[in-house]
Amino acid sequence: MQDISKYDRAFFGHPRGLSTLFFTEMWERFSYYGMRALLILFMTADAAQGGLQFDVVKAGAIYGLYTSMVYMTGLPGGWIADRLLGQRRAVLVGGIVIALGHFSLAFHSIPLFYTGLALIVCGTGLLKPNVSSMVGSLYSEGDRRRDAGFSIFYMGINLGATISPLICGYLGQKIDWHYGFGAAGLGMTFGVIQYALGGKFLGDVGIATAPRAETKTPQEKKRQLSMTALIVAVVSATVLVMSYFGVFEMPLKSVIRILGFTFLIVITAGYFIWIFATGNWNTQEKKRIWVVAILFIFTSLFWAAFEQAGSTLNLFADRFTENSVFGWSFPSSWMQSVNSVFIISFAPVFAW
Repeated sequence: MQDISKYDRAFFGHPRGLSTLFFTEMWERFSYYGMRALLILFMTADAAQGGLQFDVVKAGAIYGLYTSMVYMTGLPGGWIADRLLGQRRAVLVGGIVIALGHFSLAFHSIPLFYTGLALIVCGTGLLKPNVSSMVGSLYSEGDRRRDAGFSIFYMGINLGATISPLICGYLGQKIDWHYGFGAAGLGMTFGVIQYALGGKFLGDVGIATAPRAETKTPQEKKRQLSMTALIVAVVSATVLVMSYFGVFEMPLKSVIRILGFTFLIVITAGYFIWIFATGNWNTQEKKRIWVVAILFIFTSLFWAAFEQAGSTLNLFADRFTENSVFGWSFPSSWMQSVNSVFIISFAPVFAW
């Protein structure tokens, strides 16, 4: 076991490993929000401007499915870390995959465009939930610094979200869209490098996989297998019905809309049913699962509204606002920094 006690207060009175995770998350959010500031503008821009010339409905559908899957993949990403890789390696692999995704967007190619989005989704699912969990593991049980540590970590998120639209947005809208996407990939690369170099300050945090649950009885295994088979059957039946009614022959935007409103809902509902039915929960634990499910619904509604900042509000800022100050014009994507600027500005006030 590596002794990192000498670094326990090396980062503003917090463990030195917090700085490693702080900058990892800062650069990851830099890449995510930098690319997000350009995504729907790039998809709807005319071909003469280097864009994909998608109509707003199609572009919005792609954006919506992309952002929903970014959040959804946190579930399998956490499972992979817990059971297979460990959080430390999951974050490293996730960061590399995210960088490859952004660099894929830097090329003038439709297949690479969709490949890049898929890579970013998968990489974010590995990195995002696990880097946050590692922050909590830096502190011992009852350490009063933990809440403050998460506040510092959260500032890294907003710092990256503030800077990235300014850099990626300028490069993308003023020079070339793909330069902006490339800058996002370069930011994630910086994050991966500093994460690898700063790993020594994390000690043994995130290396081990989660301990296995107690051995289930034959009846519990049978029940779990039956529930898994039921979920697979429901998903398969959904796919077959969609195929029968010609869903997969529909235009891309129609397929994405159906996936967003039905398939993702089926996956989410199936996941909670699987958790509830296959675990040997007591009454108190079942109540907590119901609470989590209810909070999940309201959290989904919040983030669905929040993500309008990168789609409808982004288009509104580009098309219906005056993006100039005293005769000096700036890219409309810079508006994406406003939310984070307010958070950073008012954070000292609320902390006081």
